[in-house]
Amino acid sequence: MECARLVEGEGEGEGEGGEERQGVGEAVKEEKEEDKERNTESKERVRKESKFCYHTFGAGMDQFHLPMRHQENEAARGSTENESPREDLRSNFGNLEARASIKRLEFKHTRKNRRSLLYIDDTPDSLLDEDAPTFSPQSVGRLVGGSLLLARPGLGGPAPGGGGTGVVGVVGGKEDKEEGELAVPRDGKSRRRYRSRSLSQSSTDSYSTSSYTGSSSEEDEISPREKSQRNSKGSTDFCVKNISQSAFGRREIEIAEQEMPGIVALRKRAADDKPLKGAKIVGCTHINAQTAVLIETLVELGASVRWAACNIFSTQNEVAAALAEAGQPVFAWRGESEEDFWWCIDRCINTENWQPNMILDDGGDTTHLMLKKYPAMFKMIKGICEESVTGVHRLYQLSKAGKLTVPAMNVNDSVTKTMFDNLYSCRESIIDSLKRATDVMFGGKQVVVCGYGEVGKGCCQALKGLGCTVYVTEIDPVCALQACMDGFRVMKLSEVIRQVDILVTATGNKNVVTRDHMDKMKNGTIVCNMGHSNTEIDVESLNTPELQHQKLKMTKNSLRTPDLTWEKVRSQVDHVLWPDGKRIILLAEGRLVNLSCSSVPSFVVSITSCTQALALIELFNAPAGRYKSDVYLLPKKMDEYVASLHLPTFDAHLTELSDEQAKYMGLNKAGPFKPNYYRY
Repeated sequence: MECARLVEGEGEGEGEGGEERQGVGEAVKEEKEEDKERNTESKERVRKESKFCYHTFGAGMDQFHLPMRHQENEAARGSTENESPREDLRSNFGNLEARASIKRLEFKHTRKNRRSLLYIDDTPDSLLDEDAPTFSPQSVGRLVGGSLLLARPGLGGPAPGGGGTGVVGVVGGKEDKEEGELAVPRDGKSRRRYRSRSLSQSSTDSYSTSSYTGSSSEEDEISPREKSQRNSKGSTDFCVKNISQSAFGRREIEIAEQEMPGIVALRKRAADDKPLKGAKIVGCTHINAQTAVLIETLVELGASVRWAACNIFSTQNEVAAALAEAGQPVFAWRGESEEDFWWCIDRCINTENWQPNMILDDGGDTTHLMLKKYPAMFKMIKGICEESVTGVHRLYQLSKAGKLTVPAMNVNDSVTKTMFDNLYSCRESIIDSLKRATDVMFGGKQVVVCGYGEVGKGCCQALKGLGCTVYVTEIDPVCALQACMDGFRVMKLSEVIRQVDILVTATGNKNVVTRDHMDKMKNGTIVCNMGHSNTEIDVESLNTPELQHQKLKMTKNSLRTPDLTWEKVRSQVDHVLWPDGKRIILLAEGRLVNLSCSSVPSFVVSITSCTQALALIELFNAPAGRYKSDVYLLPKKMDEYVASLHLPTFDAHLTELSDEQAKYMGLNKAGPFKPNYYRY
């Protein structure tokens, strides 16, 4: 418009004679000044149009790419000022393209960074002047398949609903918009729009990595119990999620073997002797790649096995399929119901032409079921190997009550299990579990750890190392004093429950965290369990009318009550919503979080697996009368042997005692080097 006025002014000046020619120089000077003002206005307009993408691209984009494009559009606009309306729209098309490109580029950048975003279209109404084309679907076109095709007026026929513009076509032939895609106002006016993503891409990535313990579909409506599956040998004596995933599980097992030098060395050393020949072992443990290495080692040493899972969320479906494909009767899949859980254990115990004579348990469920349902079969057992706090507690209760009729080995309290599996493993796996499940930042968080045993010690050390303020709850004055000496404040749970951000249970007890505690938690508190069973956090389902009538008080203490809403956010992560809008983040429904949401280091599992294998060998081959119907600790010599199997990995070299030194200490040069009562 300014150019048109200047041309008109020049024409009038030339028509008035020679005197007006003297003012040509002044007109040229004024024209240059107006050009400068026009350029300044152009830059200001581009800055306003693209202001919403500054934080995405920085000022460099505005100073270089966009002004150049805008100047080209302004030049085109000036050169076609006196053309037809159709040509006017076509010339102004470039400005519209620049504006849409800014929005599309911002969309691409944020998608690449995978951040949760609010998509904003805040083009001011003031920019939609009479010179600019209407910002509408008819003039902009569609964002489809990553390409933008702008319709040019007059090409491709009139747009639906009137107007002289039309859409030429759509690149790629796709009609559906992607999530977060640019939405163009249909009324031609500016409006602000928000496109939120309920789950950030980083959260999705975390979920993908956490699928290490269950990457197969968990939403399959068909229960494995209803499927008819066969392995390559034609056997149907198993029940897993999907036998076709065995190849993936075999790779997982092979990877785990690389980090399990001890159990692999034991397999090679004892393979020729077959110390477990004739042993029929029913096992109930976590079924993952590391446990599979133990199972195949027991088979290599001569045992016949049948296996079920001790946790409904910790099974790796691929690994279970690999074991089934190899001919091992495995009954387990991720996401079992309580009924499925007990059915799987029963299938391992009660089968034709096979009667167990050894039990490898984790939690005491197999021992409990066999003693209660098959008491005659239980009396034929030669020995029980138990590796968890809960299971050992049950064994001591049975022994005290006189119901334990077979010898049992307490693997949990062996040095190699207590120190390495409980302490060092949990020190690493607690962080991995919380990170994968919640993407939480630990620095500055207030955390309470219930229990300062070996598991609690490992959790506290890891959380403190990442900058958390850690509180400890304890019932044992010795453990409480240890916590104080390690720099942690020992308090009652009720004293800190209102201020903590993360709560971790590691006691093995029941109802450590009750509904009353959770009612007092602040919004967004993360609650998880590092103990064995699912009883530490009160999430028992008591919704049936009978239970509500008979145990109303317990129902009020439960999380599964009508006044609370459960939202499944991702695998093993639930948001529990209170009526006032408060929510807590519950992991793995209160079950073991490090095996439900993550995994444990294979090297540490190698130490535990060696301990279990040696305990089974000892009980199976012990002469009659060596072990009575009681609970025993693993001999110290076996602990030392397990440790020696793993030392070559670190290129460690032990110092040997001289004869004089051994005599002075009263020790055998080959060990054991510590008495049974010694605490490491």
